[in-house]
Amino acid sequence: MRLTCTVNGASQQVDDVWEGESLLYVLRERMGLPGSKNACEQGECGSCTVYLDGLPVCACLVAAGQAEGRQVGTVEGLAGAAALSPVQQAFLDAGAVQCGFCTPGLLVATHDLLTRSGRPSDPEIREALAGNLCRCTGYEKILDAVRLAAERMSEPGAHR
Repeated sequence: MRLTCTVNGASQQVDDVWEGESLLYVLRERMGLPGSKNACEQGECGSCTVYLDGLPVCACLVAAGQAEGRQVGTVEGLAGAAALSPVQQAFLDAGAVQCGFCTPGLLVATHDLLTRSGRPSDPEIREALAGNLCRCTGYEKILDAVRLAAERMSEPGAHR
């Protein structure tokens, strides 16, 4: 089958997609967008989180055909042409990136949270990130990064 969808604002078309292929596989292997990671393939770790029509989903659980005619946003789409997004920069500045495997999903989940709630409480942050597993950290630097991004994004004229 042919898959036609919009990814990070650009129209994409991929031919010879098997209906059982995951959106994650198509994004990584056929569209050359390796940001979303393939870790558990069961929707348990959150490393493959992307936006599908504005809602965060685990791309490993979405059949590629389900993306037909829809909007997909990946971690690559968070950054602007000239700079990282405030969320991405905050993760770097706070030292929240270690091996990096969980980072793409955490960035998308954090972006989603801060889009919905500009200044979330710690319990709100923990709940929003609960579907993202990190094996390297104690999560404190990740929480620091979310707080830092929230602070920066709440400043007048801040980019979301």
